[in-house]
Amino acid sequence: MTRRSCAIYATGILCAHLLIVGIALVVAQVFQTMIYNRLKKELTLTEASRVFESWKNPPPPVYMEYYFFNVTNPEVFLAGGKAAVTQIGPYTYREYRPRENVTFLENGTKVYALNPKSFVFVPEKSRGNPEVDILRTVNIPAVAVMNELNSYSFLLRTFVSMWMNSIGVEIFMTRTVHEVLWGFKDPLLSKIHAMKPEVDEMFGLMWKKNGTDEGEFVFLTGERDYMEYGRIDTWNGLTEMSWWSSNQSNMINGTDGSVFHPLLSRKELLYIFAADLCRSIHLAYVEDVEVKGIPAYRFAPPRDVLQSPKENPTNAGFCVPAGDCLGTGVLKVSVCREGAPIVVSFPHFYQADAMYINAVEGLSPNKEEHETYLDLNPTTGVPIRACKRAQLNIILNRVPGFPKTKHLNVTIFPIMFVNETATIDDDSATQMRTLLLIVTLVSNFPLLIVGMGAILLVVFVLLVCRSRQKKTAKDDTAYTQVSDKPEVEPSENNHTNQPMRNGSYIAMSPVEAQKC
Repeated sequence: MTRRSCAIYATGILCAHLLIVGIALVVAQVFQTMIYNRLKKELTLTEASRVFESWKNPPPPVYMEYYFFNVTNPEVFLAGGKAAVTQIGPYTYREYRPRENVTFLENGTKVYALNPKSFVFVPEKSRGNPEVDILRTVNIPAVAVMNELNSYSFLLRTFVSMWMNSIGVEIFMTRTVHEVLWGFKDPLLSKIHAMKPEVDEMFGLMWKKNGTDEGEFVFLTGERDYMEYGRIDTWNGLTEMSWWSSNQSNMINGTDGSVFHPLLSRKELLYIFAADLCRSIHLAYVEDVEVKGIPAYRFAPPRDVLQSPKENPTNAGFCVPAGDCLGTGVLKVSVCREGAPIVVSFPHFYQADAMYINAVEGLSPNKEEHETYLDLNPTTGVPIRACKRAQLNIILNRVPGFPKTKHLNVTIFPIMFVNETATIDDDSATQMRTLLLIVTLVSNFPLLIVGMGAILLVVFVLLVCRSRQKKTAKDDTAYTQVSDKPEVEPSENNHTNQPMRNGSYIAMSPVEAQKC
């Protein structure tokens, strides 16, 4: 056997082995299963996992952008007209949210943590100075007092109204943005505090929320099932709430929005428990996006999250008391926020009924600026970019006994909205791209083997054809004898000078070789 034959046989054998092994690995999905099992193990909230430290101290910077609605025609509104507002802001704060008192429970299957949040003003990302800019907005403490007295006698309400007028309390107030956001000593609350010390004399939308947490959380680590990774087990010791009017509405579903299980599907719904909304919401797949070179699925709350019970009967449980429902796009949360009749919505009443948008001049909802969404890498479940947008509103209506409200049209009045944003930092993005590259190479390794086998198959066929071509050319060569007559002896009569021949000679006429 020649070297050429050995090379052909070796190529054929290697080609066959690569193709058989590669196809078997592709069909059995051995490498995909191996890498996915590895991901499920690594993406758990255990001290040994890679994601634990980033979960405990999130590296991406989180920014809170506060926008306020400045009322430009309070007199017109109090006289029964339509209110007009202008948007001011953003006033941007860097949010720090480390997890503290982290304690593992039940053999590492659960983890307890507090999540205090602190805020630092970022002037370069802001438009205006909150300590200088003046804001005219609804006097929420006054509305809260009127709302609290709504169930009392008309005589008492009249007396309180006269008392509030005597100390100069109006339906609208004028304060700096900083005061409205972080707190000020309210004259009405100060008077009440003197009579009832348990009532705080300070008021602010974020009063006592800088450096505090939203409660005690216990999370599932995903140790038993990767689908439970990051899911909330209890909040403040509760497995369900009691504010709403149905068991389904009171359920605490999903994660806190910072982590999700790996291997996401476009078809699934993701659940988030929002403590500031006092409820869980779900997000549905919208589209594929890319952030800093990282592929991601975009999930956003569909319209049915805040649909009225007439359109979505499952939302009837959010009507408190039962049957007292608002329209689409708004949610009354005063059941878990004592005091004023607070209503939440998306900014500018995005996805809400037109009657709420048209009730106030100066609103222009649009998807780009007002939609809440999460961009999640489907392989790891890690949030790559997040935008949480919510608006705070208050219900203004007529309260018998308070003459200043007698001309008011019932209005869900916008106060402010917040845009909470976070995008993966460059270092984390680089690490993520490297991880995804490794995952892609390992999971596609069987296809690489099949590809190498296919290349060797082509080489093997070429070598066989070339070998047959040479063999055919050699076997098909023709040999022709020019003459078989004996040599003529030279004689005297032969006058031609022919050369002497010792035997005969052969002429070769090659036959055209067959082509492969």
